[in-house]
Amino acid sequence: MGQKAMDLSDLLVLEGILPSLKAKSKKQALQELAGKAGELAGLDARDVFDTLLQRERLGSTGLGRGIAIPHVKFKDLDRIFCLFARLPEPIEFESHDDAPVDLIFLLLAPEHASGDHLKALARISRLVREPATLDQLRAAKDAKDLHAVLSNPVTSNAA
Repeated sequence: MGQKAMDLSDLLVLEGILPSLKAKSKKQALQELAGKAGELAGLDARDVFDTLLQRERLGSTGLGRGIAIPHVKFKDLDRIFCLFARLPEPIEFESHDDAPVDLIFLLLAPEHASGDHLKALARISRLVREPATLDQLRAAKDAKDLHAVLSNPVTSNAA
C-alpha cells in the first residue's frame, strides 16, 4: 500500500481558519497568527512569534500571487498544525514578486518531522498553484467554506 497523500484537512482545524484577519503589517499578522497558534498547539504565543520573526529574517515566506507560507519547527509539538488566514486588506510581505499578501498559511511542525513538514508544504504549494483555488479562497464567505476549499483534493487537471 502506498502512503496516503497528506491531506491538509488532517492538519487544519476549523478554529485555525481565520476568514478575516485584520493586520496592518507583516509583523502584526504574524503576531495574530502566533497567538492563535499558541492557543491551538499549546505553545507560548511569544515563542511562536519570535520564532516566526527569526524565520522571516532568513528570507520572506511570501511566495508571490498574494500567498505566504510562514513555517517553523518546535520541539514541544507532537504533530503538525496548519492555520490559514485571509486578510481583507492585503499587506506588504517582501514577497518575491512584490505583491501584497492576503492569504497566509502558517505551518508549525515538530522538530523531528522533516518529512511530514515538507509534505505539508508541498501540499499547500500544489493547492495554491491552481488559480481557481485562489479565487475560491478569496470568495469563500466564512471559515466553513474556506475549510471546504482547503480540504479539496488537488487535481492537476482542475477546470
